[in-house]
Amino acid sequence: QVQLVESGGGLVQPGGSLRLSCAASGIIFGIYAMGWYRQAPGKQRELVATIAAGGNTNYKDSVKGRFTISRDKAKKTVYLQMNSLKFEDTDIYYCTAGIGGVYENWGQGTQVTVSS
Repeated sequence: QVQLVESGGGLVQPGGSLRLSCAASGIIFGIYAMGWYRQAPGKQRELVATIAAGGNTNYKDSVKGRFTISRDKAKKTVYLQMNSLKFEDTDIYYCTAGIGGVYENWGQGTQVTVSS
């Protein structure tokens, strides 16, 4: 059974930083692409960043230069370092795992709120 458990969300002021973590179990972590999506109420879930099994990364344009996705194979964990946070980064962030560009496994989500 695949489990993705996110942590690290919270309340932060604009310009601040947060690091999200997602611990994976029930998958062969080394062969899965991992990613972070986010979703606001009433809106579609959107890609934030992905990291392939080989380490190639992809980012939503608006987070390039501010967010960094990384993975630790030994810990079966993917991270999202978020710097220079803006009001518009407020969302629920979801961890996902997939193969071949198909993401079928999702975590429960963690709330990120950017507010002064």
